[in-house]
Amino acid sequence: MSVAATAFITVHLPDGSSRTLPTGSTGYDLAASIGAGLAKAAVAIVLEPHPLGGGNQHTCAGHSHGPTIKDFNYALQDGDTVKILTTKDELSLDVLRHSAAHILAQAVQNLYTDAKIAIGPCIEDGFYYDFDIASHTLTPEDFPAIEAEMKRIANQGQKLVQRVVNNPHEQVKTIRAAGEIYKADILEKYADSNPTYYVCVDGSTGKDVWFDVCEGPHVPDTSWLKAFKLLSVSGAYWRGDEKNAQLQRVYATAFWSQKDLDEFIQRREEADKRDHRKLARELDLFSIKDEVGPGLVLWHQNLAVVREQLETMLKRKLRKAGYHTVFTPHLAKRDLWDISGHTSHYLENMFTMDIEGQEYLLKPMNCPMHTMIFKSNLHSYRELPIRIAELGTVYRYEKSGVMHGLNRVRGFTQDDAHIFCRPDQVQSEIVSTIRLIDEIFKLFGMQFSQVELSTRPEKYVGELADWDLAESALKAALEEYGLPYEINEGDGAFYGPKIDFKIKDAIGRSWQCSTVQLDFNLPERFSLKYKDSDGSDKIPFMIHRAIFGSLERFAGILIEHYAGAFPAWLAPKQVAILTIADRHNDYAEQVAKVLSDADIRVTLDTTSEKINGKVRKAELAKIPYMLVLGDKEAETQTVSVRSKAEGKTIGSFPLSDWLGQLSSEVAASLGG
Repeated sequence: MSVAATAFITVHLPDGSSRTLPTGSTGYDLAASIGAGLAKAAVAIVLEPHPLGGGNQHTCAGHSHGPTIKDFNYALQDGDTVKILTTKDELSLDVLRHSAAHILAQAVQNLYTDAKIAIGPCIEDGFYYDFDIASHTLTPEDFPAIEAEMKRIANQGQKLVQRVVNNPHEQVKTIRAAGEIYKADILEKYADSNPTYYVCVDGSTGKDVWFDVCEGPHVPDTSWLKAFKLLSVSGAYWRGDEKNAQLQRVYATAFWSQKDLDEFIQRREEADKRDHRKLARELDLFSIKDEVGPGLVLWHQNLAVVREQLETMLKRKLRKAGYHTVFTPHLAKRDLWDISGHTSHYLENMFTMDIEGQEYLLKPMNCPMHTMIFKSNLHSYRELPIRIAELGTVYRYEKSGVMHGLNRVRGFTQDDAHIFCRPDQVQSEIVSTIRLIDEIFKLFGMQFSQVELSTRPEKYVGELADWDLAESALKAALEEYGLPYEINEGDGAFYGPKIDFKIKDAIGRSWQCSTVQLDFNLPERFSLKYKDSDGSDKIPFMIHRAIFGSLERFAGILIEHYAGAFPAWLAPKQVAILTIADRHNDYAEQVAKVLSDADIRVTLDTTSEKINGKVRKAELAKIPYMLVLGDKEAETQTVSVRSKAEGKTIGSFPLSDWLGQLSSEVAASLGG
């Protein structure tokens, strides 16, 4: 081959077009060949598999065949398929935040000369960096000085340059001798994987001013960092192991524009106001006590009412949908969990105990017990589908450091169900399940924000034909329901494909709640069978499904979704009856009795406090409706109704008329 033939490379673009560039061209050169505006706006590049099957495959962090983000100055190879990444692409935020983490680390080391750096990854909505600083404990009061130093570094426009580590094993010794013990550990771990490091190069002198062991990618220089903010500081153990040194973790975020940053801060402040742990104290909702144990929730009266209403609503809908409610024990002999495979794969997450010389385990899941109920009787193909549901309390060992209010606990109640069906029934059962999930979340004013279908992984159980049928049925069900979805190739569980549903709350946050999961494993392990139409024994398909996920976590989501101001059907107290003067107390008690007899949850305030104070107290308690009773109301047997949601008096009504309206509102949400 001639020299001329190798002087150029062909690079493919995602739209199927190609560009011919000189050998050694970078991502910047590609962008510039398309247009000066693109070159100016571009941040990095994404190497992707060629849409027509051509191009090279690149590996990142051990994964191949997927998109890989590279620096803008990455030297392109012949056959690469390249997407130019600009600030309009969501992926570009990770590049910015990864770079901002390094600028944070440099700033901290400039201010605290004994600071040792550890790791600084991107996380959802931001990034963090871990430090070991013997001379100083960081607090939010230090943030202005650190941010000022970060701004100074950003304004310098230091170039972020990637270099290969030569003789990594020798460099480990050098870095460790310099005191950077954590970076030495990281480099040692990747010493045989062609590790790289980044240096910050002074734009005016060309001298290296700071370095970090890192794979990248990064923005071209520090001037790209314009809108950032430090958020909080906490403790963290090196590599997450409590036996290792405790470090100081600084959380932060960065955006491409100040406007985006300001909007994020506003959302964060709103989220802080809605924190379910804070509202739990204000509204007396729940507690977790050391005397009881971490991760074990005490539902106080107010939140217990919310739970009771959720359960009532769910049970009514399940009955209409053809489910049979069951109850199963909180623990079982080890034999059951040996059959299910939990003792082989999940034992470290289970609580065990010895009873009369036999080992018992608290159940972490309800599935094995539901299979035993199915197995208790002979079944014909005509009986299927059989839908078994349970609000079953389960127990899983979680480390103390990861538990968080109601969101991560050790004991929780799943709204669990298992559907045993024939292969030809899978699609219709999935459609019915999606409809039920959608219908329930609409009660709370929530909609799906994202739906993901996870398909067969490399290691799986069951027959390939069953997997193909199941995946096709799940796709067809989503399409039949008209629900947009994304596919996570190879991300299903080893025992079956699944659909995960994320819902959006009142302030735009997404929460993973509902799951629909096919299972080829348990039916085979428990030898489940039904008689088919030809008289042969067949193994049923088993569908796991949860709507809320767990009542504890969903209660936490609801507290924050409503900011503690539950709608009337869920509210611990639905109506506050407030008297203007003592002479109205008798009528107030009559009203309270009428409402209570109609199963309305009422609180009565007949204290001598002025009416404005009573209204304020009821508003702080977030009670949906207030009935203000004075001379006119007592004389005409009416009620003056004030709505918390509307923040005003909505009118005066005969008691029976308004009670009918309220009862209808509550009944509609509870399912009639």
